[in-house]
Amino acid sequence: MDIFSKIKKNFGPLGQYAKQAHGYYMFPKLEGEISTRMHFHGKERLIWSLNNYLGLANLPEVRAVDAQAAKDWGLASPMGARMMSGQTKYHEQLERELADFVSKEAAYLLNFGYQGMVSIIDSLVDRNDAIVYDSEAHACIIDGMRLHIGKRFVFPHNNMESCEKQLERASKHVKATGGGILVITEGVFGMSGDMGNLKAIVELKKKFNFRLLVDDAHGFGTMGKTGAGTGEEQGVQDGIDVYFGTFAKAMAGIGAFVAAEEEIIRYLMYNLRSQIYAKSLPMPMVIGSLKRLELIRIRPELKDKLWIIVRALQNGLKERGFNIGNTQSPVTPVFLSGSVPEATQLTYDLRENFNIFCSIVAYPVIPKGSIMIRLIPTAVHTLEDVKYTLDAFEKIKHKLDSGEYARGGMVDISEA
Repeated sequence: MDIFSKIKKNFGPLGQYAKQAHGYYMFPKLEGEISTRMHFHGKERLIWSLNNYLGLANLPEVRAVDAQAAKDWGLASPMGARMMSGQTKYHEQLERELADFVSKEAAYLLNFGYQGMVSIIDSLVDRNDAIVYDSEAHACIIDGMRLHIGKRFVFPHNNMESCEKQLERASKHVKATGGGILVITEGVFGMSGDMGNLKAIVELKKKFNFRLLVDDAHGFGTMGKTGAGTGEEQGVQDGIDVYFGTFAKAMAGIGAFVAAEEEIIRYLMYNLRSQIYAKSLPMPMVIGSLKRLELIRIRPELKDKLWIIVRALQNGLKERGFNIGNTQSPVTPVFLSGSVPEATQLTYDLRENFNIFCSIVAYPVIPKGSIMIRLIPTAVHTLEDVKYTLDAFEKIKHKLDSGEYARGGMVDISEA
């Protein structure tokens, strides 16, 4: 069969909705300055979909540093991969400051979080090693494990009894192969918002010999007393052997980093294929990240403001009878019952009649019959934004429960 013929017959579980959804439900275009108010389809909307947790994206001091760095260096500098010609003192400075912030001996910059995580996993394990991982691990972790030709053992999300059983199985396996065990989980799970049970996993080190890799993309900058992440929040930062954080969430930028003991970072520097064979992180991103990290350190009120909004939103939803799962972070899922057509009706109503833009998740991403609205509160939202959103959610829930959205069928934005 011709590859293109096969593709044209099957666009995939999400692509099958492309005709009806493209540009509205999927691949929407938000226009204007990054803010809680942006334009979508020609109208101003209240935005709850940006991972700008601390509001750093448009702080004047951040924008000024970004602009000056672009003027001073351009986007081409430095030229080449770090190993060949793209190394600078500023890259090294950012790595030192990140390592110090997350209480690790050393850190290494990554051009992109997704590719970085794939490459970290690929570099740390070989065919004799085993991986034990949480079933709700992010796609970058799943893709990293696809490169692993050794054994993998999965435990149901945050199920520590099962995790221990999988460690027992993995231990028997590596005893025969002479390999080691890598446990992979997340600090904060980006869809459900709950924390990985890092404390319990670290406790299992007393019974099993393994190393722990934590993807803390949503925890870095938002969790813990200083914002150093979920390990700090749970008091087990020392028990995390390899710590991964991204600049795309709280730092409102591009890039990521990995932190560990110095020898491990030196090993990764010489073995991470996604970095060895890729151009160095551009200088404006590095200089801008130095400024963002400085603000996270010296302006704790940004995180405090974020959590004022988080608590107001999440407590308000619970008081109104909404199911927000077990979130322990700013990520705020709202779980409802309904079909894909109802999800499109609900989304259209929120955006067009209430001028609220938030992300909606339905089948096949989550089980049939479920709808999840994902809200991302930030430090630049206001309590007035929260109140307006809570009032709107009460109204859309009444419409959903009364069957109003079911009677409308799927909203095809190509015809709306």
